[in-house]
Amino acid sequence: MRRTLIATGLTALLVASTAMATSASALAATATGTVTDAANDTRASADARFAALSQQTLDAWMRLSPVSATQTGDHRFDDRLDDLSTAGRQQREATEQALLDALNGIDATQLSRENQVDAAILRNQLQSDLWNTRVLQSWAWDPQVYNDLAGSAIYGLMAREFAPLPQRIRAATARMELIPALFAQARTNLDPARVPLIHAQTVARQNKGILSIVETFITPHLSELPAADAARTRAAIEQLKTAVAQQQAWLDTTLVPNARGEFRLGAEKYDQKLRFSLSSDLSRTEIKQRAQAEIRRVRGVMYGIARDVLKDKPNAPALPEAPSDDQQQAAIEAALALAYAHRPARDGVVDAAKAALQEATDFVRQRDLVTLPDAPVDVILMPEFQRGVAVAYCDSPGPLDKNLKTFFAISPIPDDWTQAQTDSFLREYNDSMIQLLAIHEGVPGHYLEGWHSAKYPSVLRGVLRSGLFAEGWAVYTERMMQEQGYLANDPLFHLVQLKFYLRTVANAILDQGVHVDGWSREQAMRLMTHDTFQQESEAAGKWTRAQLTSAQLPTYFVGVQEQLDLREAVRARQGAAFNLKAYHDQVLSYGAPPVRYVRALMLDEPIR
Repeated sequence: MRRTLIATGLTALLVASTAMATSASALAATATGTVTDAANDTRASADARFAALSQQTLDAWMRLSPVSATQTGDHRFDDRLDDLSTAGRQQREATEQALLDALNGIDATQLSRENQVDAAILRNQLQSDLWNTRVLQSWAWDPQVYNDLAGSAIYGLMAREFAPLPQRIRAATARMELIPALFAQARTNLDPARVPLIHAQTVARQNKGILSIVETFITPHLSELPAADAARTRAAIEQLKTAVAQQQAWLDTTLVPNARGEFRLGAEKYDQKLRFSLSSDLSRTEIKQRAQAEIRRVRGVMYGIARDVLKDKPNAPALPEAPSDDQQQAAIEAALALAYAHRPARDGVVDAAKAALQEATDFVRQRDLVTLPDAPVDVILMPEFQRGVAVAYCDSPGPLDKNLKTFFAISPIPDDWTQAQTDSFLREYNDSMIQLLAIHEGVPGHYLEGWHSAKYPSVLRGVLRSGLFAEGWAVYTERMMQEQGYLANDPLFHLVQLKFYLRTVANAILDQGVHVDGWSREQAMRLMTHDTFQQESEAAGKWTRAQLTSAQLPTYFVGVQEQLDLREAVRARQGAAFNLKAYHDQVLSYGAPPVRYVRALMLDEPIR
């Protein structure tokens, strides 16, 4: 590009001189080429500096966070663990501050538009990490940090076949040998007076789950190892069992009885964390106002569907055109009960999800809605160490691990649940809801989006894949599939889809209600069971999740609002030329940065 511009300037000068044209025209043409050349040199220099800094950042992160490196697909540090000791935290803080200082030394306006996006998300991540270390200090009060790290350290090595089994077991053995030190760091760092009781209790229930990973993935294969390796692994397993038992005793006798911390973040910390989490222009107040208005709107649509499906049913509730709140509530609940009657068996949820995933995939292929993945996906039972926070999740391979399996994980119904608890769960996760779960976590939701995102060449953007984009896309696809006539335009599926969407809306209100407004359990349950029709078991689980997490639940609602706004903006610009598949493929082609940056790139808007 630059070379072409220089040639154009020189040609203009020669033609002007030969034709005896005014020297002003020639000088102007030459000046244009020279200025453009200088601008491109400046941009190339800035892009080169940023590329070097990006690589430096990734290398530092992988070295300081070996477990995350494994999940990313960088396997240089598979035999190491993160160091959460005082010295380890200080090293990470100093490294990230130096990286942020270097980033601030680059003039972002001189970067290419794609690099402007990467610079923005990198700055946000470094600032977020430093804020977490210095202000939020999760390492001092959240035992989930250590439990998740210990479990993921082994699971991340064994769940996917990125290398031969003996190699992965050797790495897992090295990590098992380091986990006792990680548990010791937890006992040193965690201040029971700052640890919320719900966090302590949850981790006390999850702690032994790491042994189930070993029993599932490692123990059955010990005979396949060379004798020396097998002996070392057996010794590491015994050492791990002792360490887990010691940690369990500390959790049960020290942490849980003395946990006195406040799980609510408070307005100041919540707003700061929300800003880092969302990368959105919407404030907490604006999110709440939009969500409350959306609940009213969606309930009205649900009432209209309820009137249609109940109008010929015996013993149907009153269905006036202008209902009271009680009449609206009764009608929608009666219509939802028709959907609840169709549900899987207690032990059939995973099989139902597999069938639903295939059905959704076939529909997307038939309607040609978006390019489908060619990498494998498995529907699995959620590993024990990860249960207790969400019912399902999608675990995509890291951006450097190509063509490996994605896991669509579902938590089983606990063995100790009563029949009443089980019935409540299966009413919530009825056949239509299982379909929506397969759409959200699978196709065309997280699994498909993760496959597309991994194709983007920027590893930095892959590592910093936006939760706002990912969750917003997954919720968007639920609505899009219904709009396209999935399940033959079944009105009960539409009704459950709207209910599932209301759960998304409620998440945003619940999160700030809990962490800022001091909501009681009763207030939270009213929002979930009455206003948004969730079953008791689902609402109880979400109440627990809202205490255990913060600033993640709003990503669903804010993300889908931005996704819907983007689609309408592109549709308005393209008019009759708008094509849904082309639109979807383009949206997914940018590597999943926050939606605001996808919009800027697609609509040629300023990158802020």
